[in-house]
Amino acid sequence: MSALVGRTALVTGGGHGLGAAIARALHAAGAALVVVGRRTDALVELCAELGDRADWRVCDVADPASVDALAASLADVEVSVLVNNAGVAGPVAPLTDITVEEWDEVFAVNVRGMFLVCRAFLPPMVERGRGDVINVASVSGKRPLVRRTPYAASKMAVIGLTSSLAFEVGPAGVSVNSLSPGPVVGPRMDRNFTLEAARTGTTYAEAEHAFVSRSAMGRMVTEEEVGAAAVAMLAMPGLCGSDVDLSAGMVA
Repeated sequence: MSALVGRTALVTGGGHGLGAAIARALHAAGAALVVVGRRTDALVELCAELGDRADWRVCDVADPASVDALAASLADVEVSVLVNNAGVAGPVAPLTDITVEEWDEVFAVNVRGMFLVCRAFLPPMVERGRGDVINVASVSGKRPLVRRTPYAASKMAVIGLTSSLAFEVGPAGVSVNSLSPGPVVGPRMDRNFTLEAARTGTTYAEAEHAFVSRSAMGRMVTEEEVGAAAVAMLAMPGLCGSDVDLSAGMVA
């Protein structure tokens, strides 16, 4: 029987993309779910797809009051797995063309949101002496990503938050790790390749090849692989303070 049976996982940014893929994988492994996001329609659709053991909440993780309301609504639920996945991609532009508002939005969601959700849900885990936190980072926090400075900087911040927080709550029995996917097949990378092709005067296929050829396996990863990685991390009791690279060798 999976170790996730009988446990409740909260997944932020869970209505679509990687969050939904992680939610599906955790649910398939036996966990009960609370998926969190800003779009009610996406959350309702995902929970209808999953059926039993799936619930949803609307929350803006960058807003302290919204996170507090989320925690209050789940006061009677033992959330023992927290997946901080909510994030925004931010602008694709040279740093000198990025506005302060664009920079702040990326950090508000990708870093402050993670801080707020951890602050709200860690105390019960520490009190119980059990819990797992997975912070979704990115290989972009470990290698150059030209014209994406706010995103890359925010993901490096996530990795730093993870390693430090692991030493704060690890002694209480709570594991904190980060998961760093590489480029994931889907609409976001389609957008990036289209923009890069326009910028460089190349075709979409050429822009894609130039990017994925940097990886050892010469390909991107899939959302399903990211979901499987999250489940695998939760099956490793000794994993704490680690950053798991899932990039088909993009960083290797």
